[in-house]
Amino acid sequence: MDAIHSLQLILRNAFKDVVTADTNTNVIYSKLTDLKIEGMQELEAVTSEMVRLIETATVPILAVDVDGLVNGWNMKIAELTGLPVDKAIGRHLLTLLEDSSVETVKKMLSLALQGKEEKNIHFEIKTHGLRSEVGPVSLVVNACANRDLHENVVGVCFVAQDITGQKIVMDKFTRIEGDYKAIVQNPNPLIPPIFGTDEFGWCSEWNPAMTKITGWNRDEVVDKMLLGEVFGTHNACCRLKNQESYVNLGVVLNNAVAGNEPEKVPFGFFGRSGKYVECLLCVNKKLDREGAVTGVFCFLQLASHELQQALHVQRLTEQTAMKRLKALAYLKRQIHNPLSGIIFSTQMMEGTELGPEQKRLLQTSTLCQHQLRKILDDSDLQTIIDGYVDLEMIEFTLHEVLTASISQVMVTSNGKRIQIVNDTAEDVLSETLYGDSVRLQQVLADFLLISVNFTPNGGQLVVVANLTKDQLGQSVHLAHLELRITHAGGGVPEAMLNQMFGNEEDASEEGISLLISRKLVKLMNGDIQYLRVAGGSTFIVTVELAAANGPDSRN
Repeated sequence: MDAIHSLQLILRNAFKDVVTADTNTNVIYSKLTDLKIEGMQELEAVTSEMVRLIETATVPILAVDVDGLVNGWNMKIAELTGLPVDKAIGRHLLTLLEDSSVETVKKMLSLALQGKEEKNIHFEIKTHGLRSEVGPVSLVVNACANRDLHENVVGVCFVAQDITGQKIVMDKFTRIEGDYKAIVQNPNPLIPPIFGTDEFGWCSEWNPAMTKITGWNRDEVVDKMLLGEVFGTHNACCRLKNQESYVNLGVVLNNAVAGNEPEKVPFGFFGRSGKYVECLLCVNKKLDREGAVTGVFCFLQLASHELQQALHVQRLTEQTAMKRLKALAYLKRQIHNPLSGIIFSTQMMEGTELGPEQKRLLQTSTLCQHQLRKILDDSDLQTIIDGYVDLEMIEFTLHEVLTASISQVMVTSNGKRIQIVNDTAEDVLSETLYGDSVRLQQVLADFLLISVNFTPNGGQLVVVANLTKDQLGQSVHLAHLELRITHAGGGVPEAMLNQMFGNEEDASEEGISLLISRKLVKLMNGDIQYLRVAGGSTFIVTVELAAANGPDSRN
């Protein structure tokens, strides 16, 4: 979302005066402003709702970064484990687990960081403080890879369901030697949906929880063949999706009868109302007092309402973000086409007879086009923020850069009757410099527009550049360029300046654009200052460039 905001503003600044009188320019600018921020507000609202939901959810939710260090720990998981949020944050997830679960979670975490999200994984987590007396917490977890806007995995979120109570119940069932029917038929909501068969495959158990989720009463299914009559693909009480599901259920039941370790498998069926039920199926063999197999017990684990809602909000957030990215990619592509037409027209005009003033305007238009194309090619603003952008080294003069930068704010300044004065000495303007002139032009245009926006109507804005040089060799100097943009009025709000220095997460479009510009200046071994004085304020932009051999300093 930040990338969208920033690109909107940067494109808008660069584009306004590419060719002011060109109809194509107005069409493209209109397309750009058609990217409504209602979608962003929707994304922000959904994201805010998801954060609130996670923090207050009645299901345990935790998250780790790419190193496995905990960076999310909601109130429910803190309550279950007795480990407060401040004690959990920063600890490695594997140190919080029971030893028997370490390998399982290590594998799940490794796969999630590769983008392979496992679901319905069972593990146990340690308890602390007073909770340590009750033993570990049993969780069934879905791993969700956290991705940035460019689909890079930056961590893993675990949305869990506490099955400690259900596990205790299931343990009782697998060890029971006496009369179990009273427990099976207990309507207590802690009792999960349970059904069972005898040694011949006839349905022998169907508890109230099963009646609730399927719509079929106990007396309607007991003494029917579990495979075929109760669960089947044709004319069955609970219809399965396909033949494969039918075969898989038979395999799981046979494995349990054969004495294999119980496993949790995805399972789904259509209830009496036609609603599809998704759950986990765990099958355990049923033994008599002598240890002989007398059938199987089947337990269903259903996702809670809170878990389903959390997953729904997460999917909605991801879908909204993807829609915004697709819209942005579409706009960038559509802008490229008419921009190519403008560049071609400009090149054709260069071959005609033009006066000096027309040539100057044509050169300014060309420089603005180069800036726009450079911005459109910025596929990842995060690389700029992280300082991983390669700068070009080309020959230019400060006069060219300032002329192109100032031209981009002339429409706004004329509308506010603001006078822009370039008070830079002629020898500084004509000095031959080497560096990334397009990025410097982008930065200056941004600071000029911000200054114009916060200058009162009828005010004045003054641009002054000073240049000092240090000799590096016989023919090359290191040029220290300082540009001061002074404007009248109360100045830029403090909150926006904080956004420029990255001190606020919830940044505005202007704040993000200022942040990007400052990062570009830092890449040029420079920095930004903002000074307030009585009646006005000044942006001070310093950068390092290369200069040809000449006098030692220019002021």
